[in-house]
Amino acid sequence: MKIGIIGAGNMGGAIARGLAQNTAHTIAVSCPNRHGELDALRSQYPAIETSTDNACVAANADIIILAVKPWLADAVMQSLGNVIDYQQQVIASVVAATSLDHIESYAGDSHVSPAVFRIIPNIAITHSQSMTFIAAKNATNEQIDTICGIFDQLGKTMLVEERLMDAGTALASCGIAYAMRYVRAAMEGGVELGFTASQSLEIVLQTMTGAIATLADGNEHPEAAIDRVTTAGGITIRGLNAMERNGFSTAVIEGLKASLPQR
Repeated sequence: MKIGIIGAGNMGGAIARGLAQNTAHTIAVSCPNRHGELDALRSQYPAIETSTDNACVAANADIIILAVKPWLADAVMQSLGNVIDYQQQVIASVVAATSLDHIESYAGDSHVSPAVFRIIPNIAITHSQSMTFIAAKNATNEQIDTICGIFDQLGKTMLVEERLMDAGTALASCGIAYAMRYVRAAMEGGVELGFTASQSLEIVLQTMTGAIATLADGNEHPEAAIDRVTTAGGITIRGLNAMERNGFSTAVIEGLKASLPQR
């Protein structure tokens, strides 16, 4: 199977690099105006096919991943109208704020109901640790399994109804920044407690890794794990209560709600 990625910017390049490390599929990437990025991809992963011709990559792909800026997406897809076989090829878009109906509309009045996917990864896809949300339209179960399988190689995927894509963005894409803000705050606290900044970062990252490992097997609710750490009259419960008095949980929830698009 051949995967054609239209766009070699941050997201298109990250997807290409991740797949090159984790899949046996043929990967081709195109971008007319980013020769440097294409050269870097080819240098790092010689097996990746690169081209400045979007049409060439699109015409020969089984799956086309559209990874361009939102304001370029319509023009790019219109330029590919004569080379894409919407009856045979699958279109997967990682373009922000682009609905399944809009992606489907690229097929025009061809009376074809193409298999289309809307995909929202996060920046951890660069390290094959993305939390990726996938919504589908007109796709068979086999096509859904194929797309999910591709992105499972770049982290974890969740197949959701399209109405949840904005919520997924808030929780996982914006959530990366929120997690990093916690790391930064904890580092500052560590410095105040006497550690250096680099020591604080090492401590906080390992502590987060431990928390993730504790919860990742799914056998324990976070609150149950917290109960195991806290003791009556102990320092952990005092710290937790101080954070709550300062609005910790409320701030997180309100931040997530504020991350939803304003209608």
